[in-house]
Amino acid sequence: ALTPTLLTRIGGSDGFHTLATLFYDRVFDDKENPWFLGIFASSTKSEAVDNQYRFLVQTFGGEALYKEKKGKYTRLVGRHANYKITTDAAERWVVHMNCAIDEHEELKQDEEAKEYLKMYFRFTAFYIVVASVYMKNDQLSGGVQIDSGRVW
Repeated sequence: ALTPTLLTRIGGSDGFHTLATLFYDRVFDDKENPWFLGIFASSTKSEAVDNQYRFLVQTFGGEALYKEKKGKYTRLVGRHANYKITTDAAERWVVHMNCAIDEHEELKQDEEAKEYLKMYFRFTAFYIVVASVYMKNDQLSGGVQIDSGRVW
Protein backbone atom coordinates (compact mmCIF):
# COMPACT_ATOMS: atom_id res chain seq x y z
CA ALA A 1 0.00 0.00 0.00
CA LEU A 2 1.16 3.50 -0.78
CA THR A 3 1.91 5.81 2.10
CA PRO A 4 0.59 8.42 1.99
CA THR A 5 -2.40 7.31 -0.09
CA LEU A 6 -3.04 8.39 -3.67
CA LEU A 7 -5.96 10.47 -2.40
CA THR A 8 -3.54 12.43 -0.19
CA ARG A 9 -0.78 12.61 -2.80
CA ILE A 10 -3.06 14.07 -5.48
CA GLY A 11 -4.32 16.77 -3.12
CA GLY A 12 -7.48 15.18 -1.74
CA SER A 13 -10.86 15.40 -3.41
CA ASP A 14 -9.92 18.67 -5.10
CA GLY A 15 -6.95 16.92 -6.69
CA PHE A 16 -9.21 14.37 -8.35
CA HIS A 17 -11.47 17.17 -9.56
CA THR A 18 -8.41 18.76 -11.14
CA LEU A 19 -7.44 15.44 -12.76
CA ALA A 20 -10.95 14.94 -14.17
CA THR A 21 -10.95 18.51 -15.49
CA LEU A 22 -7.54 18.14 -17.13
CA PHE A 23 -8.65 14.84 -18.68
CA TYR A 24 -11.97 16.08 -20.08
CA ASP A 25 -10.40 19.32 -21.34
CA ARG A 26 -8.22 17.09 -23.50
CA VAL A 27 -11.11 14.79 -24.53
CA PHE A 28 -13.43 17.61 -25.58
CA ASP A 29 -10.58 19.36 -27.44
CA ASP A 30 -9.68 16.20 -29.39
CA LYS A 31 -10.90 17.50 -32.77
CA GLU A 32 -8.54 15.22 -34.68
CA ASN A 33 -10.47 12.16 -33.48
CA PRO A 34 -14.19 12.92 -33.79
CA TRP A 35 -14.98 9.20 -33.48
CA PHE A 36 -13.52 9.32 -29.96
CA LEU A 37 -15.37 12.45 -28.88
CA GLY A 38 -18.57 10.83 -30.16
CA ILE A 39 -18.40 8.35 -27.28
CA PHE A 40 -19.01 11.29 -24.93
CA ALA A 41 -21.81 12.89 -26.97
CA SER A 42 -24.50 12.12 -24.39
CA SER A 43 -22.92 14.38 -21.75
CA THR A 44 -21.65 17.86 -21.29
CA LYS A 45 -18.06 18.36 -20.21
CA SER A 46 -19.14 19.55 -16.76
CA GLU A 47 -21.32 16.45 -16.26
CA ALA A 48 -18.48 14.17 -17.37
CA VAL A 49 -16.01 15.90 -15.04
CA ASP A 50 -18.42 15.64 -12.11
CA ASN A 51 -19.12 11.94 -12.66
CA GLN A 52 -15.46 11.02 -13.02
CA TYR A 53 -14.47 13.17 -10.05
CA ARG A 54 -17.07 11.48 -7.84
CA PHE A 55 -16.04 8.02 -9.02
CA LEU A 56 -12.32 8.66 -8.43
CA VAL A 57 -12.75 10.15 -4.96
CA GLN A 58 -14.84 7.16 -3.89
CA THR A 59 -12.56 4.62 -5.59
CA PHE A 60 -9.43 5.98 -3.94
CA GLY A 61 -10.79 6.05 -0.39
CA GLY A 62 -12.62 9.36 -0.13
CA GLU A 63 -16.25 10.10 0.52
CA ALA A 64 -18.92 8.05 -1.27
CA LEU A 65 -19.70 10.88 -3.69
CA TYR A 66 -20.45 8.59 -6.63
CA LYS A 67 -22.83 6.49 -4.55
CA GLU A 68 -24.65 9.65 -3.47
CA LYS A 69 -25.36 10.52 -7.10
CA LYS A 70 -25.61 7.16 -8.88
CA GLY A 71 -26.67 4.63 -6.26
CA LYS A 72 -25.19 1.68 -4.43
CA TYR A 73 -22.92 0.19 -7.10
CA THR A 74 -20.37 1.76 -9.39
CA ARG A 75 -21.00 -0.91 -12.07
CA LEU A 76 -18.25 0.50 -14.22
CA VAL A 77 -18.67 -1.96 -17.08
CA GLY A 78 -22.47 -1.81 -16.98
CA ARG A 79 -22.46 1.97 -17.08
CA HIS A 80 -20.33 1.91 -20.23
CA ALA A 81 -21.90 -1.11 -21.97
CA ASN A 82 -24.14 0.91 -24.27
CA TYR A 83 -21.18 2.72 -25.78
CA LYS A 84 -19.02 1.15 -28.45
CA ILE A 85 -15.74 1.20 -26.56
CA THR A 86 -13.10 -0.52 -28.63
CA THR A 87 -9.42 -1.14 -27.94
CA ASP A 88 -8.66 1.95 -30.04
CA ALA A 89 -10.99 4.02 -27.85
CA ALA A 90 -9.44 2.59 -24.68
CA GLU A 91 -5.97 3.45 -25.99
CA ARG A 92 -7.04 7.01 -26.85
CA TRP A 93 -8.63 7.34 -23.39
CA VAL A 94 -5.35 6.23 -21.78
CA VAL A 95 -3.35 8.74 -23.86
CA HIS A 96 -5.53 11.60 -22.59
CA MET A 97 -5.46 10.36 -18.99
CA ASN A 98 -1.69 9.89 -18.99
CA CYS A 99 -1.27 13.45 -20.27
CA ALA A 100 -3.67 14.74 -17.59
CA ILE A 101 -1.66 12.92 -14.92
CA ASP A 102 1.59 14.40 -16.25
CA GLU A 103 0.05 17.92 -16.28
CA HIS A 104 -1.32 17.68 -12.72
CA GLU A 105 0.67 20.05 -10.48
CA GLU A 106 0.33 17.89 -7.35
CA LEU A 107 1.81 14.90 -9.18
CA LYS A 108 4.65 16.54 -11.12
CA GLN A 109 7.33 15.47 -8.62
CA ASP A 110 5.69 12.20 -7.56
CA GLU A 111 6.75 9.54 -10.08
CA GLU A 112 5.51 6.69 -7.89
CA ALA A 113 1.97 8.09 -7.66
CA LYS A 114 1.93 8.85 -11.39
CA GLU A 115 3.00 5.29 -12.20
CA TYR A 116 0.33 3.76 -9.94
CA LEU A 117 -2.39 5.94 -11.44
CA LYS A 118 -1.29 5.22 -15.00
CA MET A 119 -1.31 1.46 -14.34
CA TYR A 120 -4.75 1.67 -12.70
CA PHE A 121 -6.28 3.65 -15.56
CA ARG A 122 -4.73 1.47 -18.28
CA PHE A 123 -6.03 -1.67 -16.61
CA THR A 124 -9.48 -0.14 -16.09
CA ALA A 125 -9.82 1.15 -19.66
CA PHE A 126 -9.03 -2.23 -21.19
CA TYR A 127 -11.02 -4.10 -18.54
CA ILE A 128 -14.13 -2.24 -19.74
CA VAL A 129 -13.42 -3.35 -23.32
CA VAL A 130 -12.86 -7.02 -22.44
CA ALA A 131 -15.62 -7.31 -19.82
CA SER A 132 -18.15 -5.75 -22.20
CA VAL A 133 -17.73 -8.74 -24.50
CA TYR A 134 -18.97 -11.04 -21.75
CA MET A 135 -21.78 -8.84 -20.39
CA LYS A 136 -25.25 -10.29 -20.12
CA ASN A 137 -28.27 -8.07 -20.75
CA ASP A 138 -29.26 -8.17 -17.09
CA GLN A 139 -25.83 -6.81 -16.09
CA LEU A 140 -26.24 -3.56 -17.98
CA SER A 141 -26.83 -0.52 -15.85
CA GLY A 142 -30.51 0.12 -16.44
CA GLY A 143 -31.12 -3.20 -18.24
CA VAL A 144 -30.78 -3.10 -22.02
CA GLN A 145 -31.21 0.68 -22.20
CA ILE A 146 -29.14 3.59 -20.99
CA ASP A 147 -30.35 4.67 -17.53
CA SER A 148 -33.01 7.29 -18.15
CA GLY A 149 -32.40 9.00 -14.82
CA ARG A 150 -28.64 9.29 -14.94
CA VAL A 151 -26.88 12.53 -15.63
CA TRP A 152 -23.84 12.27 -17.88
